[in-house]
Amino acid sequence: MWIALIVINPLAQFSAQNHLPYTDAFAGSSMRALVTGGAGFIGSHLIDRLIGRGDEVVVLDNFSSGHATFLSHHEPSGLLTVVNGDICNPEDVAAAMSLNIDCVFHLAANPDIRLGTRITNTDLNQGTVATYNILEAMRIAGVKQIAFASSSVVYGEDAPLPTPENHGPCMPISLYGASKQAGEGLISSWVGTFGLQAWIFRFANIIGARGTHGVIFDFIHKLKNDPTRLEVLGNGLQEKSYMEVGDCVDAILHVMASTNEPLNLYNLGSHDTASVRRIAEIVVEVTGCHDAKIEYTGGDRGWAGDIPRARLAIEKMLESGFDVSMNSEEAIRHTASVLLEEIGLEETT
Repeated sequence: MWIALIVINPLAQFSAQNHLPYTDAFAGSSMRALVTGGAGFIGSHLIDRLIGRGDEVVVLDNFSSGHATFLSHHEPSGLLTVVNGDICNPEDVAAAMSLNIDCVFHLAANPDIRLGTRITNTDLNQGTVATYNILEAMRIAGVKQIAFASSSVVYGEDAPLPTPENHGPCMPISLYGASKQAGEGLISSWVGTFGLQAWIFRFANIIGARGTHGVIFDFIHKLKNDPTRLEVLGNGLQEKSYMEVGDCVDAILHVMASTNEPLNLYNLGSHDTASVRRIAEIVVEVTGCHDAKIEYTGGDRGWAGDIPRARLAIEKMLESGFDVSMNSEEAIRHTASVLLEEIGLEETT
């Protein structure tokens, strides 16, 4: 076990000017936060906000999917401590939790939903068991606040659209969704039994800069390999909400600042949806691969456990005073542009 600050060549930081005002709500109330999965996609953007408002941050990450370059621009601040450890290892979790933590942001999980169909204990270990490890370490260390990254997939595929937070029973159809629902249950029980305070956030599809997987990322790489053809899993009619990652992390911090129940549950998403067919068209346009033929593999979903249509009700989020700066198609176009730049391709449009 070792703890160190990362010192490497920095990656250009994603500009988040549209979201900066929300950091003002925390002026004068700095804390020491533990972010699991902090070197990952959502986690690194959250850390941008936390350090930007003056918080100290401890990152717990094993770098299996996270990137040190996502954090390196914070090294000069002196506010970042990185623990290279695994949430599946209770000793690693306990070591990070012992560093005078005030609040935990538990974002680490298996990032690849499809992986669970091949290695069926992946989400059990990286989701359910890991969440238990986090909560038990909090209990022992006396840490009382946790924010948890859950998902819209806990609702399953028969939920009404848009789906409100009080829909139930939740019947997930993927192992990833089951692990998120189990994590929610564990957190709720720790709130009731050990006096924790928790915020559970059920995310729509989160996209944006630093993305390392997902449909837009996959489409760009497919076109990079063959600019004449784009394979789309399913029939392209799958339709979901997409939320830009800056909006997501700002919504998290805004809701946490404006709510104070023992257990707080919020959907985070945008006002609309976009189809996979439309995403393919946007990526073809942004990459400049105008001659690419879009080909569909068929079927109503991309893989086993995929939910063809999903849209979250976001009235609670809006009532808290937060609204998104981008809806689905705007977020998709923005993401395609920034991922092109990060991957090292040039836009030709």
